[in-house]
Amino acid sequence: MNDAKQLISAIIEGMQEKKAKQIVTVDMTALDAPCQYFVICEGESATQTMSIATSVKDYVRDHIHEKPFASDGYENSQWIALDYGNVIVHVFQPEIRRFYDIEHLWADAQIEYIPDID
Repeated sequence: MNDAKQLISAIIEGMQEKKAKQIVTVDMTALDAPCQYFVICEGESATQTMSIATSVKDYVRDHIHEKPFASDGYENSQWIALDYGNVIVHVFQPEIRRFYDIEHLWADAQIEYIPDID
């Protein structure tokens, strides 16, 4: 398993620990994009989005010893971004996610939908 796939797997597991919904991966490796992958999910409230983002940071750090280069959005927790270099994590509240619709900005990218864990 290559490093990006291992990182994405850990990110998804961190999201699922806090019951993130509608997780998708956006593979932009074949495109001229600012990174190789997005991993996107949503939480129902500011509290849950903050909890999901924190879980991702902790899970990735504890399991594969990676830390994000930067993070932003904790102030209002409507859209939290974690930058892992070639992988950027986006944790949204549903209405903000629908408004920006970033997984469809890169129309030629491959999108993989991860089933929700109930």
